[in-house]
Amino acid sequence: MLTMTRIVHASVLLDFGGARILTDPWFSESRFYRPGEPRSIATAAELPELAGIVISHGHIDHCDLANLTGYPDKSVPFAVVPGLADRVRAAGFTQVVELAPWQRTQLGPVEVTAAPASHGVPEVTFVLRADGHTVFFGADTLRIAELDDIAARFGEVDLALVPVNGLRIRPAFNRQVVMDAGEAADLVGTLRPRIAVPIHYAFSSGPLGDRIMTKSDKQGPERFLVAAADLAPDTVVQILPTGQSLAV
Repeated sequence: MLTMTRIVHASVLLDFGGARILTDPWFSESRFYRPGEPRSIATAAELPELAGIVISHGHIDHCDLANLTGYPDKSVPFAVVPGLADRVRAAGFTQVVELAPWQRTQLGPVEVTAAPASHGVPEVTFVLRADGHTVFFGADTLRIAELDDIAARFGEVDLALVPVNGLRIRPAFNRQVVMDAGEAADLVGTLRPRIAVPIHYAFSSGPLGDRIMTKSDKQGPERFLVAAADLAPDTVVQILPTGQSLAV
């Protein structure tokens, strides 16, 4: 059995028959990094026992190592983007594997394969498989053609977690760094998962940051629902509030 629970933003608990994987942990808030939605788990100390943790890239809203140190088991295994392992070890965690796209490892009983990503910094996405289920975790990548290979490599995907806010960095000439709802629906149309859940949409840079630093679509989940009905009609879309669990 597979269940998922959103914590906040792109931080999700995936439970593969009792083996729990945490994605992209974020437990803090700062002037320019605000989740925009309540966390269902407030601190790392409240996390259940984990089989492993995956981290797509080093931005604090996906890699909150300072606050993740509250998790008591420092031997919990990590799979992370290349270049991040030293930071994870410096935070006190001892088992860390870096994965480039299409490399794989085991986190307990869960097979984890890194997949391509593009976000302006080194990043990977992940495909996680265990207990007869396959999950694609899209972190906050752009829609890139290399992601199409997932369907050919892994066959049926049960659950796709896709970012939808189309985040743009304004000082850098309005540069887009995250796929938007329509692009996410296009990806889902290619991957053809049984279920798709939008993530990475409530984020705010704060009142000042939202005016001068970033621009994003807070209606991303609703737009994704509409676009997916057209581009991925065989996929069930579930908009999942934080704290709510979904059995897949």
